[in-house]
Order: sequence, then structure tokens, then C-alpha cells
Amino acid sequence: MRDIFHALVLNMHQPPSNLDDLLATNAWEAKEILFAYDRMPRMLWGYEDVARVHLSLSGTLLETLSHPDFQKRVYGIVDCGTMLWFLQNQRIFDILGTGYYHPVFALTPEADWDEQIGRWQAIGRHIFWRSHFAGFWPPEMAFDERMIPHLKKAGYRYVFVDSEYVRPIESMSWQELRYRPHICEYGGAEIVVVVRDRELSAAQLSGMDYGWFYHELHERTKFCDFPPLVTTATDGDNGGWFRNVNPKSNFWSYFYTAALDDIRAGHSSLRPIFITEYLDRFGAHGRVRIERGAWDTGDHHGWDFTQWQGGEAQRDTMARVQEVSADFHRLAAAASRFKDTDPEVRRLLDTAHWHLLRAETSCNFFWGDAWLYKTHKDLDAAAWHLGEARPFLKEALVEASVPAEEAVAPSLPPAETAGVETTAGVDAKEPPPA
Repeated sequence: MRDIFHALVLNMHQPPSNLDDLLATNAWEAKEILFAYDRMPRMLWGYEDVARVHLSLSGTLLETLSHPDFQKRVYGIVDCGTMLWFLQNQRIFDILGTGYYHPVFALTPEADWDEQIGRWQAIGRHIFWRSHFAGFWPPEMAFDERMIPHLKKAGYRYVFVDSEYVRPIESMSWQELRYRPHICEYGGAEIVVVVRDRELSAAQLSGMDYGWFYHELHERTKFCDFPPLVTTATDGDNGGWFRNVNPKSNFWSYFYTAALDDIRAGHSSLRPIFITEYLDRFGAHGRVRIERGAWDTGDHHGWDFTQWQGGEAQRDTMARVQEVSADFHRLAAAASRFKDTDPEVRRLLDTAHWHLLRAETSCNFFWGDAWLYKTHKDLDAAAWHLGEARPFLKEALVEASVPAEEAVAPSLPPAETAGVETTAGVDAKEPPPA
């Protein structure tokens, strides 16, 4: 039997303070989510020889799971410290880099991309005890070729893209386009793109039988004259298929371990593999270009990022993100002209930057108008701190010929303080409250 290589990719994300809030308002849902995280290593620990899983965990999720106060709060439910330690098992799990606050990169200011990437790498290195991450998961699979130089600068070897947006530059068959890694270039930088099979990924998210999946793999790859790499990528903590505690209705116990048992028994040509191993063995072939777009959300196809900017209020809010970002970077550039920046100015700018980056969280835009107030709350805080910093930087702004508008600071600072997550919410992929 010809080997069919399979790359399993799961995205895990919860917006800031979401799990804390769910524990207070919907404890069972919070437990389902925590059980979904904890179930992965427990189910796979005995399958080190065959199990291969790529995991993307957002910075805000890692921040929550690693916080001592949260770990104490949920200790009777899940031992988060032990769970995170289990995820360091590099024989089973390959950890992917992503954006710290899970932004839709293609819609947010490019000036903020490096910080979103770098902040995740900092927490990823700390928690997973490694200095390098080969693959990058674009939040919401929202990709723009302009990201390529930023990803290469950060040291990434490959990035995931949805099959809907891959266009060959040279002649390729349907199978070659979908089941081989390719090279994409932008601005003089090149990166490997790994293509997600949209239809098989939809089945993975909603629930599927191993026999059906195995048959489908053979039908889709039977004309491949190369080692096919089939990539399925979905959320791993949303929907009953991943949250269900019933072993007969769960991805891991009903589907994945059944596949692994069949492989061990020698009855299957399916070969779970890490993408880095596949690239080392077989390389990337052919050049492509990638059109802008995100993955399918159930409500929208992914083209034009309609889920995140389909309404006027969403577009207006993102326009405000652009404005506050431009103001921050203007003031930060002015501060950099001073050899010894006033510590208070640095504190104000750092706090503004934190609020700005958190305002870009994709979940704030996902639900139409329902969560936009979270972005505005953070933008209000960022603007207040920038207003406080502006008078200290007036001279540098004048020297740089940048308009130094005198900001009138509000009489009271924002309610939240730097470093304290205060936004309330519900699960990122469940409908917002009415």
C-alpha cells in the first residue's frame, strides 16, 4: 500500500479572561473546554510511536492556563500545570506559533504584526521550553502575502493556508496543488505554504467515521505520483465533537485512536507525520500565490473576511484600530529619539501598546456588533495613555515635523489597570448573549 501522510492541526483559543468568566456564569461549559484540553495528552500518551498532532494555542489561552491563580481555581477540575507539561512531549505534539491576541492579521495594522508574533514567541518559549517554532498558524487562517517577510524574520519555515486561496504560478494538477507543500514569495522573502484541505477539515470539525475518512483519503490521492500530504485543520476546543465527554461521541476516542490502532495493526496506509519531517524528507515543490482570505466559519465562506468586517460597525471599529495604532507608533518613534526616555513615558506607552494589541482580538469582531465594545474599551484605554504621554514628547514630535496635538486627558484614568484582564465574555465560538 502506498503511504498517505496526514498532518493533523488543531487550533485552541480563548479570548482574554473568557475561561474565568465562564467559570462564574456557565461552569459546565468551562469544564467541557478544560476537559477538551486535558483529554488530548491523556488519550495520546500511549501512542508516542504513531500519534502526531500540530497544536496552535493563542497567547491569551496560554496566559490563562499558566497563571497561578487560575491554576489554583481549577485544580479540582484540571491540573493545568501538568497538562502544559504533557504538551511538551515533542514525540506527539508539534507546537505552532501564532499571534498573541489572535488577530486577523490581514485586517489589522501591519505595524503591529511583529509585536503580535514576538509576544507569542516569548510566552511559547517560556512555557514549552524551546527556542524555535517551525510552523505558523494564522489566526482564523486569515492570510495575506504581506505576512511572509514578517514570518521569515521571526524564523518560521512554513505557514498554513486554506485550499480555497491557493493559485499555481506553474502548471499543477488538482492533487499537486492540494496535497503538496509549495513556495510563496513576497517582497523578496520566501516561505513554504502548507495547504489545508477545506472539505476534509469540515468533516473533522463536525464529526466523521474513521472508515469513511480512510476511504476518502484514498479516493482523493489515488492519482498522486508523489507522497501526498493531506492536512486537516480545525478548532480543537469548540463543538460537541471535541468537547463531548462521551467516549463514543468524541474525536479522540471514537475517531483518532481508532485510526492509530489500525495503523499499529498494519491494516492502514495512513501515516500521521509532522510537517517538518515531511519537508525534510520530501521538500516543497512548485510556486504559488495566495489570495487574501480566511477559513470558512459556518456562516460565511471566508472571502473578503466578511465574518469580521461585513458590517458597518465592524469596519468603523477596525478603522479606529488603525487610527490609534498610527498614533501609538508616531509617539513611540518620537520617544525613541531620546537617549534616556522618562520611565513614566515608557510605562504609558507600554500600557497603551498592550491595550492596542488586545483590541485587535479577532473574537471582538467575529460576532458582528455584539463584542465590539471590548475593542472600544481597550482603544479608549490606549488613547488615554497616549494622551498622557503626548506632552512629554512634544519637543520630539516638533523636531520630527509631526503635528503635536495637545491632548486633554480625561479627569480619571480608565477603569482597568495595565496587566489586569477585565473584559467579560462567553466562549469565542459560541453565540453571544442576546
